[in-house]
Amino acid sequence: MTHTIPATRKNEVCSIRSKFPNKLPVIVERYIRERTLPLLDKTKFLVPYELTLGQFLCLLRNKIALDSTQALFLLVAEKSMSCMSSNMGEVYTRYRDGDGFLYITYASQEMFGAPLQAAKRPC
Repeated sequence: MTHTIPATRKNEVCSIRSKFPNKLPVIVERYIRERTLPLLDKTKFLVPYELTLGQFLCLLRNKIALDSTQALFLLVAEKSMSCMSSNMGEVYTRYRDGDGFLYITYASQEMFGAPLQAAKRPC
């Protein structure tokens, strides 16, 4: 899937990668049908390669200010619920968009027909 203004985003990624070669450009968007979770105050993140997807999930939980009983699910590149122990470098290499960003969607419940149990399965 190619996102809006791909040439502009490609240029942005080139600039980011030259300034921060040890970081990955990630865009986090709320699932379009999400009803309970707030929008993040920022959607673009620079994350280290070695950060796990699980650690990134914790970072997002803190930014959204969720309590421990509220669920948060991540969908990578609108098609995959990746293993939480995968590092962001692996996830980026596998799922980055043509514009160079890794797109992650968040929601409080199942997305795109994926059952909640699939998101909770161990890796």
